[in-house]
Amino acid sequence: MTDTTRYSLDDLLAIMARLRDPERGCPWDVKQDFASVAPYTLEEAYEVVDAIDRGHWDDLRDELGDLLLQVVFHAQMAKEAGLFDFADVADAISNKMRRRHPHVFGDTQFADDAARKQAWGDSKTAERTARGESADDSALAGISSGLPEWQRARKLQERAASVGFDWPEPESVLTKLAEEVDEVHAEFADGADPARLEDEIGDVLFVMVNLARHAKVDFSRALRHANRKFERRFRQMEQLAAADGEIFAQQSLAAQESLWQRAKAIERG
Repeated sequence: MTDTTRYSLDDLLAIMARLRDPERGCPWDVKQDFASVAPYTLEEAYEVVDAIDRGHWDDLRDELGDLLLQVVFHAQMAKEAGLFDFADVADAISNKMRRRHPHVFGDTQFADDAARKQAWGDSKTAERTARGESADDSALAGISSGLPEWQRARKLQERAASVGFDWPEPESVLTKLAEEVDEVHAEFADGADPARLEDEIGDVLFVMVNLARHAKVDFSRALRHANRKFERRFRQMEQLAAADGEIFAQQSLAAQESLWQRAKAIERG
């Protein structure tokens, strides 16, 4: 029999509290802490993005629920530790949104989008000062070190660009990319020292993020698409090999490349 009960946010908070109950809760949930739950929080955020990327709205509903559960989980642990609770979280973000949107919730008017962005940045600076954080006048101040590295790279580049330190057009970035790839070639020619390769390949990746930014392409989404394309074609190769009575893993590289070309041709119709 299908449960037709429609649960609310209060119900979810009560469910989480019960799961964390030392006597009546779930042993797994009870033993978790902020650090152990954090990887799941990040994973659920990516699942939300994946559902949006696929345009699957039922999945998006479910994934948003999973992400909300992560917020509730952290809030419940904080409540148990006497730090804050879910109501404090909701209050804090509501205050922040009202404070950072004076043109919506107040009488402030901005001349253009640049002025609005400047006010947003000024608001964040004021918030850091109010928290007692040491003054940092750098254009790069306040960029979280907890971001995925490609996102942090983009934010660093955007901040640098906001004060004029930027390539004038995508072609200049492509030239820089070619230069960095040449340096990777040089490292391999010199013996492929691991530390130097890490440094040079890091430069290539940083420039790739910059190229995506100039092209107005979402770096993460582009890579997700590339991953899906590779997986789709690789599975097609395995199927083609099996249809030929062959085991893909036992094929030579030349034979596998031939299967790759066949898979691409099939995909393109």
